[in-house]
Amino acid sequence: MTPQTLAHRAYAQSAAPTRTPRDTEYEAISRITHRLKTAAARKATDFAGFVQALHENRRLWSVLATDVANSDNALPNNLRARIFYLAEFTEQHSSQVLGNKATVEPLLEINMAVLRGLRQMRGN
Repeated sequence: MTPQTLAHRAYAQSAAPTRTPRDTEYEAISRITHRLKTAAARKATDFAGFVQALHENRRLWSVLATDVANSDNALPNNLRARIFYLAEFTEQHSSQVLGNKATVEPLLEINMAVLRGLRQMRGN
């Protein structure tokens, strides 16, 4: 690697925009939603991948529920309660999806609605 390449990489890394917690949440939810949507489309040929994506989505919502249950969370109580409810719904609905008693679409819709809300809060 040339010195110019090393210098370019060093400066490029320091010039990266500062990420806010909201940006990080948005990217995590977006990435997991994309994986779940892709895995759902391939469910018939890659069921293990679908189960893994569903598990990642459950884990995401478990983390969100834990965060809003924390008394130090600065979100309004009403919003915290709604997020917690969505986490509970996601857990229960995911079990139904795995039991082939429900579709994955409601989970994708919830994630997309949250992404729209975060996007509005980010000002995009």
